[in-house]
Amino acid sequence: MDVRDKAWYPILYMFVITLCLSTVLILFGSITRQRVKDNERIAYERAVIEALPIDLPRRVSPAQIHKLFIRSVHDATVSSAGALRYIKGDSLIAYALPLEGPGFWAAIKGVIGIAADTRTITGISFYEQNETPGLGGEIVKSEFTAQFVGKRISETSNPVEIRAVSADLDEASVHAITGATQTSTRLGKFMNEQLARWREQVTRER
Repeated sequence: MDVRDKAWYPILYMFVITLCLSTVLILFGSITRQRVKDNERIAYERAVIEALPIDLPRRVSPAQIHKLFIRSVHDATVSSAGALRYIKGDSLIAYALPLEGPGFWAAIKGVIGIAADTRTITGISFYEQNETPGLGGEIVKSEFTAQFVGKRISETSNPVEIRAVSADLDEASVHAITGATQTSTRLGKFMNEQLARWREQVTRER
């Protein structure tokens, strides 16, 4: 009698097939998971460097980004109130404050750079966002982020105000993204909450 005619054979066959497929999926998932983590790390390190007054070549490899990050960016301290520190030689040049909050569709994560005077913005960059392409997704474009460079953090409850496109600007405000009111509003809300908290803590510790 052929073993394939046994009553238990289909069960054993399905078990073996399922086991093999599960093993392949687990191995593939492990490889993919590490690659995703590596990509997330590189995106974060690049965002930090872009927010700081560091010259970044137009074409740079992930390995070069990592090397530059390790050489230039130092861990947060109690006095930096959670912000990373850009130190050149023996001098503190700027802080890199991580930002995170709800966007219109999902979380927005970025970094804002602040000069050692704790008042002048050196840049802003985003490494994770899922806003609408062509609208809220424009927060990653230089047309929006470049506005922050050189702006001053005010002493108000809105350290850096995001105003309507038609509004006049001052030294502590930037224009919102055209057609992306919700993204601009939500970004402004959590950015200013975190900036105001940092401003108070870093001043107290200095």
